Amino acid sequence: MTNLSKTALVLEGGGFRGMYTSGVLDALLTKRLEFPYVIGVSAGAAYGISYVSKQFGRNKEVNLKYTADPRYMSWGNLLKKGNLFDWDFVYGEVPNRLVPFDYTTFFNTSTEFMVGVTNVLSGKAEYLSTKRMNRQQLLAAITASSSLPFVSKIARLNGQSYMDGGLADSIPIARALNDGNERAVVVLTRDTDYRKHAPKGQWLMRMAYRKYPNLVKAILSRAERYNHTLDELALLEKEGRVFIIRPQEPMPVSRIENNPKKLDALYQVGYEYMLEQFDALQQWLKC
Repeated sequence: MTNLSKTALVLEGGGFRGMYTSGVLDALLTKRLEFPYVIGVSAGAAYGISYVSKQFGRNKEVNLKYTADPRYMSWGNLLKKGNLFDWDFVYGEVPNRLVPFDYTTFFNTSTEFMVGVTNVLSGKAEYLSTKRMNRQQLLAAITASSSLPFVSKIARLNGQSYMDGGLADSIPIARALNDGNERAVVVLTRDTDYRKHAPKGQWLMRMAYRKYPNLVKAILSRAERYNHTLDELALLEKEGRVFIIRPQEPMPVSRIENNPKKLDALYQVGYEYMLEQFDALQQWLKC
């Protein structure tokens, strides 16, 4: 019998590389595998909510219809509104009218869904439970978790200032375990050999966010912390405490890729790989 008790689903970000995650999540939906606890940052949170609302194919539909639409993402948006992504369209028009999000199912689920964000003042990760949110707060939290430096304004939520959740905690496995979960299925958007490097243009980062020195520290130390988390995951995997799903080779997709065909191909890679690994996952869950 599959045992999901105290087992978390952890979703890394990665911008549009998250279409890989979307494919993985749709494969889990076809197998009717629902986790009691899901935590995601950035794209992991944005794609993860459609898994919790049990809307198979929703992320794929949004991609095919709208990612190439300049209303969704364009340099014109950045010039006019200060955001590369037009959040009013992405988290307004799309979920509320064009490709409806099932708020009723999402808010009535027993699943605990956590959204990771980075507090701009402290530079620390914070984790917001959607159990205590309404529709507007949910979309605001997802917006905050997806607000990248330079191409997004600082997001406001509950009187606080936030940016992309991956800046402070790219792979929130520690929080998942600290919340009482004993093990986790972790979906990554990079291959096994990937390691993050220190960001270029550090002087520009320091200048642009000079009012937020703790945010700058988080951004500049991100690579070191990310690679340390990968090392921790490798140890947890050997101990049998995590089951990792990740691309098997580097994916030629950037975090701001907006070619629907390339993104759909990435979705298919994730979907098919998860189906291939499902029997192994079931065996791991039974342990």
